[in-house]
Amino acid sequence: MTAAQNFMAPGQGVRSAQKVRATETPIPTETAIPTATVVPAARLSRPGGLDRRRLLTGAGAVAALAFSMNLPATGTASAAELDARRIAENPFTLGVASGDPLPGSVLIWTRLAPRPYEPAGGLPAARVQVSWELAHDEAFRRIVRRGSVTAHAEFAHSVRADVQGLDSGRAYYYRFRTGSWTSPTGRTRTAPAAGTRNSSLTLAAVSCQAYHDGYFTAYRHLAAQDVDVVFHLGDYLYEYAVNATGGARNYTDRTLPAHYDRETMTLEDYRMRYALYKADPDLRAAHAAHPFVVTWDDHETENNYAGDTPENDVPPEEFLLRRAAAYRAYWENQPLRTPQRPTGPDMRLYRRLTFGRLAQFDILDTRQYRSDQAYGDGWRTPGPESEDPTRTMTGAAQERWLIDGWRASGATWNVVPQQVAFAQRRDVPTAAYKLSMDAWDGYPASRQRVLAGAESAGVENLMVLTGDVHVSYAFDLKKDFDDPASRTVGTEIVTTSVSSGRNGAERPANWQNQTRANPHMKHYDGRRGYTVVTLTESAARADFRTVSAVTTPGAPVTTAASFVTEAGNPGLKPA
Repeated sequence: MTAAQNFMAPGQGVRSAQKVRATETPIPTETAIPTATVVPAARLSRPGGLDRRRLLTGAGAVAALAFSMNLPATGTASAAELDARRIAENPFTLGVASGDPLPGSVLIWTRLAPRPYEPAGGLPAARVQVSWELAHDEAFRRIVRRGSVTAHAEFAHSVRADVQGLDSGRAYYYRFRTGSWTSPTGRTRTAPAAGTRNSSLTLAAVSCQAYHDGYFTAYRHLAAQDVDVVFHLGDYLYEYAVNATGGARNYTDRTLPAHYDRETMTLEDYRMRYALYKADPDLRAAHAAHPFVVTWDDHETENNYAGDTPENDVPPEEFLLRRAAAYRAYWENQPLRTPQRPTGPDMRLYRRLTFGRLAQFDILDTRQYRSDQAYGDGWRTPGPESEDPTRTMTGAAQERWLIDGWRASGATWNVVPQQVAFAQRRDVPTAAYKLSMDAWDGYPASRQRVLAGAESAGVENLMVLTGDVHVSYAFDLKKDFDDPASRTVGTEIVTTSVSSGRNGAERPANWQNQTRANPHMKHYDGRRGYTVVTLTESAARADFRTVSAVTTPGAPVTTAASFVTEAGNPGLKPA
């Protein structure tokens, strides 16, 4: 039995119902510190306990979180150093990754965990020296940069190196070493230089990878595909429990540890859940093959949370402690730069990347700053509460940042990678329709401000990339969704899930209702997979890639549909 076969995973936790529990199917009919503690709710809410206002502000937040979760204060690190030669088992079980490519630099990442399903990854609370190399060739005969970095226990022995001084628009290979161990080799790519007239860019969009719903087969196929960059649009992990046989994976050759069979709540829980996911060989292969640009949705913390409002009926202060743990573990386990490192329950994840003159990517965070879902969440008849003009999906600062960025953009394509469905989605083709209160349909004033901002900025080629709903869609974005004859102002490409929702079906039960109710919907498929988008100066092409099953490994991949939209002439047409 291998070390991996000795380990175990999570089953479903019990949740209270402050909000209506909204599944991620498109409509109702479709269905370090090895020990982290959370302050009991009673202590958080009683006089003299942790005050919400204090928790949300400056030093109070840091002090409260450091006290309640054993997070280290800024700048601290383990005093002891571990001799890496004493590491007797492979510490690179979670693979390597790269991300956020810039014209002259790229971020490379790994995390040391010789026993990934154990607390602290099987390492003591000591720092470890790790070296890295970056080369032009896979054999590392032409090394162009090398250096070293310290893996601190306080950051779950994760390491990242922001490698500078690189050529723009070219591929590189990288690896890490510690003691007698060498990591797998990763391949990455820098972005084209600003102002470069690059003729094409190929990206992949992925989202929603529930471990307990099936295998990550889509990633194995994506690893073998030639793309420049991968955008992960959220739900990288799920907080729900995973049982001993891996849920729908139905393992017969291993037993996952019992501590996975509960919902993630503490920093240790989230760290160990990332280890479970990142130990998956297909996910490791995709990270090693391509640079990733990541943003979260809800399940990296808790289903359908909104800002500091939890799904569960718990005090906001308690939820913010959980959010701080989730955000910290997210940063530790993703190829993100230091500016994205969270402070307590706050993390600046929205950011901008450019790829020459061809594309500008404005990566959004539609969870941390949004208003609470209207009408208790779920699918509801729209009304005064959801249509309140003060409601926001992005928060005012992020909204201004997005629109100001468009005004300064000189890119042919302005692409917005984000989380939840942007276009209107009526559930039935009658006047008694409902809309999803968790999607932009629950925040129509916020959506209209964004579309008006794009128009005022002169954006001609707007493309929104979306995840969340476990199906693939292609939408024309309309100036007025209630008028089918309204002008088309952009395109939305919604990628399906990697595994969430299990196998799915080509035509879900509500396929006819949704396609009839939404004439701007050009494509709808309920199977698992990913989407590849190729941008050129004249057009954008979207290929929806699907696998036949995820509950058994090794399913083949096919292209379910392809669409094209022309530059300067928005509107999707079959390719």
